[in-house]
Amino acid sequence: MSKENFKLFARNHPELVEFIKNGDMTWQKFYEIYDIYGEDAKAWSSYITSSKPTVNSFQDILGNINTESIQKHINTAQKAIGLVQELAGKKGSEVASNLVKGPINPRPINKFFED
Repeated sequence: MSKENFKLFARNHPELVEFIKNGDMTWQKFYEIYDIYGEDAKAWSSYITSSKPTVNSFQDILGNINTESIQKHINTAQKAIGLVQELAGKKGSEVASNLVKGPINPRPINKFFED
C-alpha cells in the first residue's frame, strides 16, 4: 500500500482526525493498520462510523425541534406582515381619497375675513 493511497483514504474519512486530536492514535499507527489490512471494513470498524444517515438519527433530529417556539416565530412574522399590509393599505387609501376630492379652488387674493 502506498502513502498516497493512505492519504486519499484519510481524506475520505475525516473522523480519523478526532482520534489523533484526542491522543488515542497517531498517523503512524493508522498507516500501519492501513498497510496491513488495507481498507477492510472490519479493521476500521472501531474508528470509522457509517456516514449514511439512519431513520433513528432523523427521528432524533425531529424530536429535538421545539414546535412551540417555531409556532411563536411564525405568529410573530404573520403579525409583522399584517401590520405592513395594513399600513400600506391605509397609505394607499389616503392617496386615493385625495385624488377623489378633485382640484382645490384657491381663494381670491383680495378677499379677507370673508368680506
